[in-house]
Amino acid sequence: MDVLSDVIAVMRTGQPRSALVGWRAPWAQAFAAVPGSAGFQVILKGPCWLVRPDAEPVALAVGDVVLRPHGRGHTLADSPSTPPAPACDPDDPGALRRVAFQGDAPDTVTLCGGYRLDAGRAHPLLHDLPELIHLPAHLGRHPELRATVDLLAGELERPRLGTDAIVPALLDTLLLHILRAWIEQQVRRQPARGATGWAAALNDAPVAAALQAMHRDPARPWTVGSLAAEAGLSRTPFARRFTGLLGQPPLTYLTWWRMTVAARLLRESDAPLSAVAADVGYTSEFAFAAAFKRRQGAAPGRFRRASAAGQPEDHVG
Repeated sequence: MDVLSDVIAVMRTGQPRSALVGWRAPWAQAFAAVPGSAGFQVILKGPCWLVRPDAEPVALAVGDVVLRPHGRGHTLADSPSTPPAPACDPDDPGALRRVAFQGDAPDTVTLCGGYRLDAGRAHPLLHDLPELIHLPAHLGRHPELRATVDLLAGELERPRLGTDAIVPALLDTLLLHILRAWIEQQVRRQPARGATGWAAALNDAPVAAALQAMHRDPARPWTVGSLAAEAGLSRTPFARRFTGLLGQPPLTYLTWWRMTVAARLLRESDAPLSAVAADVGYTSEFAFAAAFKRRQGAAPGRFRRASAAGQPEDHVG
């Protein structure tokens, strides 16, 4: 997979949630803070406001998409002054549907939802994301995102055969399109020189080529020189460019990515430790176990047993 697809595959856990919700004025609905999650809102009909603690209210219009990538609480309302109803229970999949207006045609319709993210395997890209990603509707901009929203809204409004399989796939697609649009937005806003972070790195051809190579084949015995060759640069300029954009040397990121892939394999497969080690570039199971314990705080076998028992990763060590 490409780097952005890998990021989602690594962080996402469980099933995403979504619902179509209709509102009639006056209305205001609080959405509780949920650590380890990302919530989104898509405005399908009528204007509304997004209200956050310690921030100015944001006016939303039809077609706007917002993502709260760090699980902070917020309120949607017809007016910033409307008192909100109690927050929905984020672990109750029917909560949003029960607050939906059931009478006459609603003034506002929103597509609400959220994703569970595993804090133990959060990709550095997540730390670069702002508290709020707001993608205003613009004619002709982000057509794939708009098409995904239309498909998702249609499935939720008229469930049919296959909806239970289609909706989670569309939700993952929606998240990818939101992140892709944000990355493109950042590149347009930032000057060509001096920009840093993951948005800049993924749009820098040499660094993106090296990242893609690491993600495509983490088992390969990469060196700074071989990664520089993938980037089309000599060794020293490549290392300087990679570190300048991402704040860490290329082999430091490679080790982090290998251990992240290994953790996923240990959780999701019963492959022997020797096979997991080989899949992430270690010919010695002992060397792999030592590297994994440094990163995760537990030996691979113990990590696998704790994961199978449902023990939180931050309590494994």
